[in-house]
Amino acid sequence: MKIVIAGGFGVGKTTFVGAISEIEPLTTEEYLTAASAPTDSLDQVESKETTTVAMDFGRITFDVPVVPIPVELFLFGTPGQERFLHTWHSLAHGAIGAVVLADTRRLDASFTAVAYFEQLALPFVVAVNQFPRAHRYSADEIRQALVLDPGVPVISCDARNGTSAASVLMTLVEHARSARFTEPAVLDMRP
Repeated sequence: MKIVIAGGFGVGKTTFVGAISEIEPLTTEEYLTAASAPTDSLDQVESKETTTVAMDFGRITFDVPVVPIPVELFLFGTPGQERFLHTWHSLAHGAIGAVVLADTRRLDASFTAVAYFEQLALPFVVAVNQFPRAHRYSADEIRQALVLDPGVPVISCDARNGTSAASVLMTLVEHARSARFTEPAVLDMRP
């Protein structure tokens, strides 16, 4: 099953994929340069030195109680900058759902990902990456700030921790499974 890991610049997508992947993650990290300074704000992420320019890829296998065989999840991390949005369509194609990773210090950086997956009608969860010294908000406060539908799960996580990342992915798989059975099917009526 294909999963997209998305969110704004510097929210922890590469870290999330690396923390949980059972294989060495494929990354497309490049060093930030002075040329990107006008477009890549390092506000609240001053120590960031690299950025994803195409995607991150990882894989994890889970035993899911409702499925008789182990389930492989293929994780595709998106670049965070808006200039790379053209890659998101390819990464989202065929996905069962998405994780929108959020940073409460820069919550506005999540709007693009939320809007994108809402427009695609792709089930998603919002995982609030708990950065040190970042203010903690309740799930309801995050939901209100991001103008999320009541059915979108909002959970906290530590992208550096594989157990935390696994919990996020299991929440997404369950959410995607339930969304699949509650949303009406769209039939192609073309001749």
